[in-house]
Parts: sequence; structure tokens; C-alpha cells
Amino acid sequence: MNTNHFLIVAGELQIKVKQVTDTIELLDEGATVPFISRYRKEVTGSLDEVQVAAIRDRMQQLRELDKRREAVLKSIQEQGKLTEELEKKIQAAETMAVLEDLYLPYKPKRRTKATIAKEKGLEPLADLIFTQDSIDLEAEALNYISEEKEVASVDEALQGARDIIAERVNEHVALRKKMRDLFINEGTFTCKVIPGKEEEAAKYKDYFDWSEPIKTAPSHRVLAMRRGEKELFLMLDSCPEEFSAIALMEEIILENAANSSVDQVRLAIKDCYKRLMKPSMETEVRLYTKKKADEEAIKVFAENLRQLLLAAPLGEKSVMAIDPGFRTGCKTVCLGPQGQVLSYDAIFPNEPQRKLAEAGATVRHLVEKFKIEAIAIGNGTASRETEAFVKSLGLPKHVIVTMVNESGASIYSASDVAREEFPDFDLTVRGAVSIGRRLMDPLAELVKIDAKSIGVGQYQHDVDQSALKNSLDDTVMSCVNGVGVEVNTASKQLLTYVSGLGSVLAQNIVNYRNENGPFKSRSEIKKVPRLGDKAFEQAAGFLRIRNAKNPLDASAVHPERYALVEQMAADLGVKVVDLMASEEIRSKINLKNYVSDNVGLPTLQDILEELSKPGRDPRETFEVFNFQEGVNEITDLKVGMKLPGIVTNITKFGAFVDIGVHQDGLVHLSHLADRFIKDPTEVVSVSQKVEVTVMEVDKARKRIGLSMKSDPFGERGKPSQKSQPKKEKVEESGDFASKLALLKGKFR
Repeated sequence: MNTNHFLIVAGELQIKVKQVTDTIELLDEGATVPFISRYRKEVTGSLDEVQVAAIRDRMQQLRELDKRREAVLKSIQEQGKLTEELEKKIQAAETMAVLEDLYLPYKPKRRTKATIAKEKGLEPLADLIFTQDSIDLEAEALNYISEEKEVASVDEALQGARDIIAERVNEHVALRKKMRDLFINEGTFTCKVIPGKEEEAAKYKDYFDWSEPIKTAPSHRVLAMRRGEKELFLMLDSCPEEFSAIALMEEIILENAANSSVDQVRLAIKDCYKRLMKPSMETEVRLYTKKKADEEAIKVFAENLRQLLLAAPLGEKSVMAIDPGFRTGCKTVCLGPQGQVLSYDAIFPNEPQRKLAEAGATVRHLVEKFKIEAIAIGNGTASRETEAFVKSLGLPKHVIVTMVNESGASIYSASDVAREEFPDFDLTVRGAVSIGRRLMDPLAELVKIDAKSIGVGQYQHDVDQSALKNSLDDTVMSCVNGVGVEVNTASKQLLTYVSGLGSVLAQNIVNYRNENGPFKSRSEIKKVPRLGDKAFEQAAGFLRIRNAKNPLDASAVHPERYALVEQMAADLGVKVVDLMASEEIRSKINLKNYVSDNVGLPTLQDILEELSKPGRDPRETFEVFNFQEGVNEITDLKVGMKLPGIVTNITKFGAFVDIGVHQDGLVHLSHLADRFIKDPTEVVSVSQKVEVTVMEVDKARKRIGLSMKSDPFGERGKPSQKSQPKKEKVEESGDFASKLALLKGKFR
């Protein structure tokens, strides 16, 4: 293992080298990020999830660099061209870009203009010219005219020499580094519509004639321009001024004052830039900006997903779920406190059937029969009409009626997971079940759906899919383990994300539970087939068993520390259950008495905190939300209206808010607060309840502009721009609702 990597990671993250080495050792042994950050604080020096994941990801990058370094050294060695000096440079390369620049002259190539010129014996002439000394060019070139080697003239000889020089210039390591910096720091994205496609490309109208610096282009615009280019609507260029680039090359390559050799080198430099350097650098810069844009988009997606997954749960209550509709009616299911399906039916309170009396009687009967405590109504088609109908029935006051975001419910209803869970139900019934369960426990239900289908991303189909999946998996795992999982009721999908398990062990747990009944203790989990000591160690602290004989089984105290807690209780002459029930008794514990080689104060403090609230759900308490009555469609909106809403999605340019009209409105970054903000997450989060003012309604394009400012129109009746920079253009791509900084998006 390259010990220098530990120094690099420690320096970048500003932590101790020992913290890095010990964390990597745990990771290499199979420990998960949640387990390490929660139960191995003494080993890592109390690193949190963000830091542990940062160490993991950076070390993976460095190991991949090492693999490539080995391949490069082997290739050059096999060519017999590996010198001691070159090997030192390759070993010292700290980035993939530098490594590839060093390898470029030795990289196997297809036949190029330079290789053809070399085959014609023109390399000595190129060497002579590249010295840039004053020579008789024509006389020297005459020596290389050869019918056998197909060099017919002086011009052909000089052209071949320039081809060789151009390739050498392109492979100049220091020049490539400076050129790369020039493209990134002084380059410009220039975007134009492909002639003749103006009408077809209308959704990219903002980019028909657009330019902005590469260095400052926001991720959403980079991804929008790239998508337009991919769909063959836009032409995208990403280069600095040609004059600046060639001037940089001449500054580095040209050594002497003007003479005929210098003139030839200057021609070769221009050819190199246009034919070799520019395409190469543009490709690199486009990859760099794409990666950067991906990271930003993934960061936004991960943070939105975290907020959605950790939305307040209603809890274990009897729920009626309604998937609303017009012609096909409203699919209605009743669920028990554990989410089990008690009944399902269809009612037709809306047009065209409008069987109000019959539908009302059915709802009242079901509410009474199953002692329904809450009614969840999906927020799709006919949702507001169905909500109004249910609220008109005069149901008992204790029955909550609330709207539920149904994004992804249709994806779930057609999935293998849903078919396996409800093989005898059709898609609409499965969708209604998902809506009801999402109210009861958003986290437990949403893990069954592909995160990309939940509707909280930004260009999720355009970003690196592997990086996106890794980030979202990390986010889901963090949320699931942060909340904890009741092992006797959890689905296979929820258990899959528990530290140390995975899909196979999750299924084995469900199978064991079905065959043997509920787990009575955490120790019984060891009886699950293929669940060994290592998996148990990783998972046990995150699994809960309510009403177990040992009260610690319902807490986040790890079984490896049960003896320690029992010792605390014994020292005070009480039982563990008394320790958990009484703050007065716990206050008598002197944690320093229990510090050992394996257990330090961080773990002891965690244990004491957990004893005070064993197994408590860390999510917020559920609050009922209602949209504005009488505002059901976009046609009901008027500029100036103040309305309640729920944040459904956050992007870099603003937040989308559901105001109950089947079309989310956009609160642009410049209208999210009275003060200047750089990022929407400074003031809003997904599922947050907000009050907005309607600023603009475009019924034809179904666009709604909203504001969260206290005085959105300013003193002169126009939207105030005092506290914000110039409003960015928002791309019309049709996809609005769909390193360490990135990791903070995963694990904030």
C-alpha cells in the first residue's frame, strides 16, 4: 500500500494521518460508513460520516491512479523506453491528467501524419528545424527529397518535418498543463442553435445564442447545453480565444528571434493547436466540466433525497389511502397500523360518474369499520376535487385528511417489488397502498422505489449514472441507519440498506421471520442463515426489537456494549430498565469510571444519550398540511395571491413548490428570501411548508412564478431586484421536476 496516499488524504481533509490509516483499515475489513462513524469513534478519533466517506472515496481515486500508473510503467518498459528520470516523473504524478500527459509520447497510436513523416525519414530534418537555429532550410530540405520515400519536393519535406514538430509540441507536458489551465480559466462556452432547427428546438430557446465563461458556468446550464447538443439541436464550443492559446504556445516553444527555422516552428505550432491541441484540450475540459456539473447535480439530488426520506412520519396508525381519478374512479385502500392491507374498493365521487352519495357512504363505513385515523390522498389528477369531497363528509374531527406526494407511486406499482408484495392486486391498488404507507413512514416506503423516479433530482438522467447510484445508495443507507429499523416489521428493501446486510441477508431475515415468527432478541438474529459474526457486528446496532426481554434490544446501544451498561446498572444497585427510565439515576453515572482501552468518552456519551431516549425516532413530528381552498387549477391563480405550499424539489437556480394546482411553481433563487443567498438550501428544504406569492402565471406553457419575499413586488409594484444579482436564465429543458462538498450532500 502506498503510504504516501495517507499523507495526501490527511492533508486534503485536514485530519491526522493515524485517523486516515485506521479508517482505511476498518473499511478494508468490510466495515460500513455508518458503523464506523457510530460505533468506532475511539478508533477514528470521532470522524463523522462525511469524513469517513471522504477518506473512502479519495483513497479509491488514489488506488485507481496507482493501477493506471502500473499499466503505464509496464507499457513503456515493454517498449524499452523507460528511463530512470521518466520513471521518477511517473511515480511522482499526483493526478490522472499529469500521468496521461507523461504517457502520451509513448502511447500506442494509429498512423498519424507524424508517423508517416518519420517513415519517410524526415525526423532528422524536424530535429534540425526544432533547434530553431539559423540554417539554409531549402538546402537542408533538398537532402530529403527521395522518390523511394515519396518525398517529391522541398515543400513536402518541410511539411513532413512540421507534422513531426506539431506532434512533439502537442506532447509537451508543461505546455499541456498550462493550456489546460487556460481553457478552464479563460475559456468560454459558446452555444448556438443548429440552423433550421429553431422551431424544433424551442425548449432550448435560451441557448440559441449564448456564451458564458467556462469557469463560472453553473451546473444546470452546462447540463442543459450538453443535452441540447446531444439531441442535435445545439452546437457547443468550449475554447479560449485562439490568439491567447497560440500566444501561450509560442511563449513556451519559441526560443530564438525570427529566422526561417522559427518560422517553420511557428507554422507547426498553429497546425498543432488547430489539429491536435485544441480538440484534445476541448475534450478534456468538456469531461472536466461535465464531471463538475455532475457532482453539483448529484449533490443537489442527494440532499433533496435525504430531506424527503427523513420527512416526518405519521407513525403506526390506521390509514385510508385514496389514489384519486376521474373516469376510472378513486382506488381506496384501508391499511392497518403496520401497513397491512385490510380492504380495497373503488369510489366515484368525481366526474363523469359523480356518485357522491354512494362514495360518501363507502368512505364513512370504512372509516368506522377500520377505525381510520388518517386519510391520505395522492396529489395527482383529481386530487383537489377528491380532497374537497372527503372533507365535505363530516367525518370525526380526529380523522386527519392530508395530501401525499405520489411521485414514484406508479413506478412502484409496476415494479417487481410490488408484484412480489401484492401479486393479486392491480397497478392502481398497489399505487394506493404506496400512497398510504408513504404517509405512515416515508423512509420505509420510498426505499422500494428507484431514487431517480422520486422526482427530486436535477438532470438525473444526464449525469454519471455510476456516481449517481453510489451517492444515492450512500444517502439511503445513511438515512436508514440513522433512523434505525424494526427488524420484525421491516420489508426486505428496507433491511437491504442496513449496515452489513445487503439483499441476500435481508431476504434471509424475512424468510426466517416468516418461518419462525418475530425475533425475540437481537442475539436470535445470529440464527439467520449466512449471517455471520461480521455481518451481525455491522448490523446489530441499527436493528431494533421492541418488547424484547432485554430493553437494550430496542435501542441504538450495540450488543457489544450490553455488559458495560449492565455494569453501570449494577454499580448503582438498579436494573438496566431502571437506568433507562430515570434521569435521576443516570445522573449518578460517572463516565470516567468506565473508560478503558476499547471504550472512550465518545462512545460512553453516546450510550448515555441513547439510554435517555432508547430507540426514539430522530425525525420531526408529523404536522397536517392543507392547500388553499378554492385554488385547484392553474386557471384559479392570480398574480399577487398568497398561498401555502410544500417544497417538492430544489435545484441550483431555485425551488419548486406544490401549491395544489397539479403544476409546481418555481421560486427563483432571487425570490427565495429578502436577503442575498447563494444556494437555495440556505433557506428551504424538500417537504418544507412555505407561504408563497404568485408572481407570474403562463397558462399556455404551464409555468408558474412564485416568490417567498416579504415584499416581492417592491415599492413600485415590480419584483424587487435590490438584494440579488441579475436573475439567471432558466433553461426550458422540460426536466425541472425531475469530493467533500459532494459528500456533504450525501451525509449532511
